Amino acid sequence: MKHETTELPPPMDLSGLRSAPAVLMVIGGILSLIGLFSTPKNFGQEFGYAWLVAFIFFLMIALGGLFLVIIHHLTDAGWSVATRRFCEHIGSLLFPWLAFLFVPVILLANKIYPWLDLVRAHTHDRALLAKGPLFTLTGFIVAALIFFGIWWLLTGRLNYWSLRQDVTGDALCTRKMRFHSGWGILAFAGTVTVAPMLWMQSITYQWSSTMYGLYMFASCGWIALATVYVITAILQRQRVLTDVLKDSQFYFLGVLFFAFTLLEAYFEFAQYFVIWNGNVPDETFWYIIRENGSWFCISMILIFGHFFVPFILLLPANVKMNFKVMVPICLWAWLMGYADVAFNIFPVIHRDGYPFHWLWLQFGCFCFMFGFLAQAFLKKFLSHPPYPQRDPRILEAMGIGHKPEELPDTLPDGGAR
Repeated sequence: MKHETTELPPPMDLSGLRSAPAVLMVIGGILSLIGLFSTPKNFGQEFGYAWLVAFIFFLMIALGGLFLVIIHHLTDAGWSVATRRFCEHIGSLLFPWLAFLFVPVILLANKIYPWLDLVRAHTHDRALLAKGPLFTLTGFIVAALIFFGIWWLLTGRLNYWSLRQDVTGDALCTRKMRFHSGWGILAFAGTVTVAPMLWMQSITYQWSSTMYGLYMFASCGWIALATVYVITAILQRQRVLTDVLKDSQFYFLGVLFFAFTLLEAYFEFAQYFVIWNGNVPDETFWYIIRENGSWFCISMILIFGHFFVPFILLLPANVKMNFKVMVPICLWAWLMGYADVAFNIFPVIHRDGYPFHWLWLQFGCFCFMFGFLAQAFLKKFLSHPPYPQRDPRILEAMGIGHKPEELPDTLPDGGAR
């Protein structure tokens, strides 16, 4: 595909949005605190579930960003050079920022996870006993420390060598990033499988699915690609990535987004197909609960909105480079992604239907996390060059006539490993 760039409209005036993250944090924080203390008889339960839904949603975006960075290095891709730097910043939200946001989940674990009360009561539940020491508060905390420790090590090493490459251009930096991506893809596969099973699936501890980790992986890729596409479109409109970003790269992002639309639908259907045809009560009850009240309508919305709508709209090749179509689809993907996480979590305490009367609390938790993470992302993005300055594939990404920006003259903090 030729390296062509469509004539862009004038840059947008985004000066009025500088305070947006802080405003979102204030609004979200106030609503979250009201929700935390609004149910004294069952203190913090509604807040805990709303917080967990928002946390899992943004965790998927961060994990998806990390995955895109790893794949870039393992495949030695050229087209993804332009998006690699801010994907690194998205992945770096895993630690310490998302680790900090996970603290309320630990503090309210006894309100969120029913099995904790059963463990304290020494109940001889076969489904609980089979899961061993992992389903204890100590095991829960230790597992979380391991997950965030792995993500911190992986993102820290990839970011360190990426920024060092900007300064030295040494081939060692490229080799180190490929090395860390090599073990990182295995660590990513393990953590993205076990973490959602422990933090989300275990809410209904009696139920298990071997497809759940694959579903979570596909969800991470799908929602992250939607996020990356929108950020890339904004940076292109603002002329930030003009030197290294062409129309073909938007096409590739669109193709990947389309592929993950199919992949996620396949995994979710495969899980339903296997469980429903197996017809084992210990497994089918999970879906039966989600046929009650408005949950059935939401499941239909997810089937069509999560798969058929984006699938049909993304079929034409030219659409993948049409911002007027792609940006709304990506924003729609955010809505469907959040609804999908809510569909997995809220039926545990709201079996009669979606808790619409608690939307204000869910909105508050979402806004607080969005503002908090957006502020952390923007601070890091503005502190470094917007794209890798001396990536060995940068000429392939930008075509000809590259004029590098002013390069940094200091090395990033951290030791070489």
